[in-house]
Amino acid sequence: MPKSTVVTTSERPDLTGSALAPLRDGWPTFVLHDPVSNTHRRAVAEYFPRFDVLLLDGDEVLARATAVALRWDGDVATLPEGYDGALVAAVTEHESGVEPDTLCIVAATVRPDRTGGGLAGTVLTALRERAADAGLRRVVVPVRPTLKASYPLTSMPDFLRWTRDDGLHLDPWVRTHQRLGATILAPAPRSMVVSGTVAQWEEWTGMAFPRTGRYVVPGGLDLVEIDRERDRGVYEETNLWMRHGLGDHPTGGPRL
Repeated sequence: MPKSTVVTTSERPDLTGSALAPLRDGWPTFVLHDPVSNTHRRAVAEYFPRFDVLLLDGDEVLARATAVALRWDGDVATLPEGYDGALVAAVTEHESGVEPDTLCIVAATVRPDRTGGGLAGTVLTALRERAADAGLRRVVVPVRPTLKASYPLTSMPDFLRWTRDDGLHLDPWVRTHQRLGATILAPAPRSMVVSGTVAQWEEWTGMAFPRTGRYVVPGGLDLVEIDRERDRGVYEETNLWMRHGLGDHPTGGPRL
């Protein structure tokens, strides 16, 4: 079997569409309809190609991680709102000629059938190495805790304090980052905002929304606000800001 390799999407432009489709299987459908992400996707690909990495086994894509570069002074209070805010800031600053000093990892995904083997740690480490090579001083990430979808009624400030006896977080994705040396900074409110008609939300979730109100939806970290009178559903997701050190080394094998 060929040795796994890390490349950028610009180095392998042939690996698109169906080659990347398995990586999207783990995401709730509504996440793929985030308007900020869809609006800025082409700009991100054009401006930050060195920070879009793939882990390959031959021509099979095992994992992918994407990041953008932006300016941040290191103060938690001045972090972007989250995923959406980081994309907007990075694209806007790049177009305005602002020199970045921080890498913001915006996505890291492993094929659902290849989780548990440390692949996420491999692509995250690849991005940290690229950040150091680019002369960036910091690495942050608005983490989307996988376990939080089981507790959508729990606030993120409460959730971030849920730890195990060994001191690591209860959430496996947060632990992956912690094992790479990352620390929790603060909740990232309104990290992603997705809106749509009631019919769209019913299609995205496979649910019916017979009345105006707040609903738990599959894969949602927070509740969806449905307004039938205005034919609108709005989802505001809170993520968790974490910071990686560029000189950190894993304290154990990362797992999903």
